[in-house]
Amino acid sequence: MRNLRLLKSHRCLKLQGPGTPQCFTVRTDTGTVLIASEYSVTELDTRAGQVVNEVSLTVERYLPEDGGGTVVGIQDLPDQESVCVATATGDVILYNLNTNQLECVGSVDSGLSAMSWSLTTGQDTIIMMTKDLEPITEFGIHQDDFGEGKFITVGWGKKETQFHGSEGKHAAQRKTIEVQPAMSWDDRRPRVTWRGDGQLFAVSAVCPLTGARKVRVWNRECVLQSTSETVNGLEQSLCWKPSGSLIAATQRHPNKHSVVFMEKNGLLHGDFTLPFGKEQVKVKELLWNSDSTVLAVWLEDMTPGEGGQVNTYIQLWTVGNYHWYLKQNLYFGSDPQRAPAYVSWVPERPLRLHLVTRGWVSLNYDWGWSTDRSHGEDGHDDDKVLVSTFRQCVVPPPMCAYDLQLPAPVNLVTFQRQRTNELAALTADGHISVYGQGTEELSEPAAGLGGFRSVTHAPKLKATYRVAVDQEEPLALRLLLWLREDVFLGVGASTDGPSQSKMLILGPSEAQGPQPTLEIRSHVEVEGHVISMCHSSKTGTVALQLEDGQIRKFLWDSLMPSVVEWQDFPDPCVQTALFTIEEEHLLGLTDRSHLFVGETEVASNVSSFVVYDDFLLLTTHSHTCRCFRLTTLTVKGLRVALAADGGQNQNDQNDETLRRVERGSRIVTMVPQDTRLILQMPRGNLETIHHRALVLAQLRKWLDSQKFREAFECMRKLRINLNLIYDHNTKGGRCHYNNVPLSSEHYRTVGPCGLWGKRYCLSILMSHVKKTVPELEVALQKVHELRVNPPSAANAVSAEEALKYLLFLVNVNELYEHSLGTYDFDLVLMVAEKSQKDPKEYLPFLNMLKTLEPNYQRYTIDKHLKRYRKALHHLSKCGEEHFTEALNLVKDQRLYSEALGLYPTDSPQYKALSCAYAEYLVEQQQAEQAGLLLWRCGEATRALQAFVGSASWRNALCVAEQIPLPSDQPALLARDLAEKLIELRRYAEAAILLERYAKECEEAISALITGAVWEEALRLVYLYNRQDIIETNLKPALLEACSSQTSYLEAQKAMFTRHKTRLSVVRELKEKARLELLDEDVPDCPEAEL
Repeated sequence: MRNLRLLKSHRCLKLQGPGTPQCFTVRTDTGTVLIASEYSVTELDTRAGQVVNEVSLTVERYLPEDGGGTVVGIQDLPDQESVCVATATGDVILYNLNTNQLECVGSVDSGLSAMSWSLTTGQDTIIMMTKDLEPITEFGIHQDDFGEGKFITVGWGKKETQFHGSEGKHAAQRKTIEVQPAMSWDDRRPRVTWRGDGQLFAVSAVCPLTGARKVRVWNRECVLQSTSETVNGLEQSLCWKPSGSLIAATQRHPNKHSVVFMEKNGLLHGDFTLPFGKEQVKVKELLWNSDSTVLAVWLEDMTPGEGGQVNTYIQLWTVGNYHWYLKQNLYFGSDPQRAPAYVSWVPERPLRLHLVTRGWVSLNYDWGWSTDRSHGEDGHDDDKVLVSTFRQCVVPPPMCAYDLQLPAPVNLVTFQRQRTNELAALTADGHISVYGQGTEELSEPAAGLGGFRSVTHAPKLKATYRVAVDQEEPLALRLLLWLREDVFLGVGASTDGPSQSKMLILGPSEAQGPQPTLEIRSHVEVEGHVISMCHSSKTGTVALQLEDGQIRKFLWDSLMPSVVEWQDFPDPCVQTALFTIEEEHLLGLTDRSHLFVGETEVASNVSSFVVYDDFLLLTTHSHTCRCFRLTTLTVKGLRVALAADGGQNQNDQNDETLRRVERGSRIVTMVPQDTRLILQMPRGNLETIHHRALVLAQLRKWLDSQKFREAFECMRKLRINLNLIYDHNTKGGRCHYNNVPLSSEHYRTVGPCGLWGKRYCLSILMSHVKKTVPELEVALQKVHELRVNPPSAANAVSAEEALKYLLFLVNVNELYEHSLGTYDFDLVLMVAEKSQKDPKEYLPFLNMLKTLEPNYQRYTIDKHLKRYRKALHHLSKCGEEHFTEALNLVKDQRLYSEALGLYPTDSPQYKALSCAYAEYLVEQQQAEQAGLLLWRCGEATRALQAFVGSASWRNALCVAEQIPLPSDQPALLARDLAEKLIELRRYAEAAILLERYAKECEEAISALITGAVWEEALRLVYLYNRQDIIETNLKPALLEACSSQTSYLEAQKAMFTRHKTRLSVVRELKEKARLELLDEDVPDCPEAEL
C-alpha cells in the first residue's frame, strides 16, 4: 500500500502584514500569494521572501479602521488580472493587480457570509454571478421543496412490511428522532462548495425552524436538486469531491466524531472515525486536493489547555480498498501565532498543500507517493504501523499480518537494511520508535487456542528515541534513512536559505537523560531541495535526488561527511533505486512512466519496478512483467530489451524474461531468497506470481548448493519438469538421487544402476508409472517380485507398502485391469484384495479363466481388456478348431495385416484371410490391391474381375494369359477395358488396347483425336494408310481445339485488363487520400492515431 511522503517543504518567515491573515488565494500565473486580512490585501512572493504589493481596505472604508472587519472570501481571476474580494459588510471588491486600484462592483445591504463563485448574503439568500461579476439571479437558501431529485414512492407495501437491511425489523417501529440543533461553537455561516465540473454546488446552512444544519444541492441554473436527510450532529465543514462522487462533511455522534460522505441526492454514503474523543476537537474545514486522492482535515481543540490556548492539527487522509488511512498528521502546537489562519490545496499541483499561519508564516508542503518495503510490506494508519510479512502470508490492505501501536500518529517508516526484520517509525511528536525481533521468538512457537500455531511474530519495541531537532514547525524531518545499528540519516529544512536542504546524521547521545536521545552528530548543507534518498546495503552508497532531477552522492561514512556531484536525471523521479550494471547507477521512474538509468532513458512505458539481488523486475503499460539479470546486461542492452516489449510473437512467448500480467498491475515487493513476486491490482487486492526467470535462477542456486529438497518441492509445486534436477549437473546428479524421487526420464537416462532395493523402490515404481507411456505392468511385476522374494532388511519396502504406493498413484480399477493383463492370477488377487470390489464380481471370472487352455485363456483376457492384437496372437496358437473364431475377430476388428503375418503363405488359413481381406478392400474402393491379394493366393478368376473393375488393364491382361481364356475372349476383354479407360479419359491407354489387342485401328485413332493426342493419331493414320481420316476427323477436331483455346486466351486477357485498370484507380485514390491527410492540421498527441 502507498504512503504519503513529504518531498519538499518551504517555509517563509520574513513576511509581515497588517492584522491577521483571514484567507488567501494563489495566483496561477506568477505563483505569488494574495493574503487578505482585516486591514488590507497583501501580495507575497514566498520564494523570494518579500512583499510584492499591498493595498489597504480601510482607506476607502471597505473595512473599519479598528480591525473589526472580516473578509469572507478572496478569488483570483487570471483572465482579468484581478482579484475578487468579498467582505462581511456586503461589498464585492475588484482589485486590479496591474493598476493596484480597488473597485466596488457590487454591494449587498444585508452583508455577505460566504463566497465561492457564488455569494451567500446575511438574509440567507444566494446570489449567482457571472465571471464579470454581473448578478444572474438571487434565491433563498431555505426552501420547503425537496428538489427535482425527490424520491418517488410506488406503493410497494407499508414501511412496516419492507426490508430494512442491517438495521433489522425493529427499524419499522422506530419513531421519529428529535432533531438536534447545531453545535454551540458553530459559526452558523453558510458553506458553499462546487463540484469539480461546475455543474452542481452544495450549500450547508442552519435551518431557522429546527436550528440544525441541512445540505441542499443546486445545479448551475439555480434549480434545487435535492435536500439532505436529517443528520443530527452535522457540523459546519463541507467540501465536494472534485471527481464528483461524494460530498464530505463532519458529524458528531453520541460516542464518536466522524467524517461522513453524502451523495448528490442527499443520502449518506460511508464515513470514517476521527482519532479523537467525542468532545475533544472541532473540525474547522475539510479540503479535497484537485485529483480527489487526499482529504485534508483541519482541526482545533475545543477545550483550551494550559494558558488558555488550544492545539491545532491538519490531518491528511487517503482511501484504499474502502478503508480510510491517516497518512500524515501535522501538529502546530498551542501557540496561536503558529496556528494556521487559512489552508488550501494548490489546484495546479494536486499534492501541494499551502497554508499561512496567524503569525504571517507561509508554509508549502509537497507530497509524493511511496511504498515502504522490506521482506514484507508496510503502511501506516494514524498511530499504527500495518505490517504484512509476505514470506509467511499475503493479505491485502487494510488487513495485515500484525499492527504496531504507537503513542502518536506515524509520519515516516524506515527499515534496517542489514536486518530487514527491524523497522523504525518517526511519529508526529518527534520520536523514533525502533522495533525488532526478540530472541525468544526464534524457537518453535507453541500451539495456541484451538491447536492453531502462529506463523509470524510481531516485532517488539526495542527503544524509543527523542530526536533533538528543532520542532518549531511540523515535520522538521521530512525524509529518514536507517543506515546501520544506531545511525540515522534525515533531511531537514535549512536555515541558510529557502532553496537549501540540511542532511542530518543522527546518533545516540552520550549524555545521560530520562529518555534516550538522537542528537545531530554532523550536518551537511545541500544546495537545492532533496526530494528522495536511496541507500544500497551492498556498497553503502547513499544517493540524493534534488527537485530538478540532479543526483548527488552523500559520503556519510567518513570523518568529514560531504556531498559530491554524481549523475543527473532528465526529469525528477518518484521512485529510485541503486543497482549495478557494469558500474553502480541510480535507477529512476518518473510519474510519466519514463525509466532512467542515470541520464539515459531506457523505457517510456514502465508503471513500477523493484531491484532484487541481481535482478531488475518491472511492470509495463502493455501489461507485462519483465525480469532482467543485471550481471549479463549493459545499459544499451537493457534499453534494447525494453524497446522490444510485447509478447505477441512466438519468440516473445518463449522468452523467460517476459510474463503477461493483469491490466494495471504494480509491483509491491519481492520476497528475498524466494521466487514470489507480489503485485497489487488496481482494485487493491494482492496477487502472488512466480516469474520464470526468478524461479529458474533460484533453482540453480539450490541445485548448486545441493539443496535438492527445496528445489524438488518448488518444482513440484510450480509443475516444473523434474528433468532439470539431472540436466543441470549430469556429472553430479548421480550422487544425490537419495534426496529426491526419480523422474521417468532420469530412470531411463541413468538406468537402474542397481537402484532397485530397499532404498529406491518407491522412486523407481513412480518412474515407471509417470513415464510418457506408463509402464504399469512393469511396476506391478516388480511388486510381485517383492512378494515372491521379500527383502530381508528391516527397513526395506514390503510388497504391501509398494502396492499401497501404486494405489496412491494410480486408480485402483485401472491398476486391476493392468494386473489382469499380466496373466498372473496371484498378482490380480493381490490388487483385487486392496480394491473395493466385491469378490462375487471377479472370483467367478478368474475361476473360469483358470479352466481354459493357456493360449485361449490369454486370448480371453486380452479380448476382455480390448487388447485385440494380443488376443489374435494368442488365438492363432490355439489350433485349426478356433480359426473360425479368429477369422470373425479379424473381420470385426479389421486386423487383416496382423493376421496374415501369423499364418504360413501356403496354408488354407492364409488363403481364407486373403480372400476376406480382398473383399474388405473392394468395399473400401481399393479393387486393384484386392486383385493382387487374390492373384497371390491363386484366385485368378476373382483377381481378373477385381482388375477389370479397377481398370488395371495390364494386370488384367497378365491374369487373362495365365487362366487362359478362349481365343475370342482377349479381344472382347480389351474392348471392355478400352471403354472403361475412355470413361476415365485415359485415351492413350485405350488406343493401345484397341490397336494391339482388339485390332480396331480406326477406333484407336478416333480415341486419340478425342483425347487431343495429335502426334500419336497422325502416326497411326500413316501407319495404317488411312489419310482419309485427316480430312474427316483430324482437321475439324484441330480447328475446334484452336478456336476454343483462342477464346479462352481472349477471355483471360480481358479479365487481366479489367483488373489492371481497377488497380490503377485504387492506387490513385490511395495516394490522393494520403496527400489530403498530410495537408490537414493533425494534433500531435497519442490519440491522433485513433
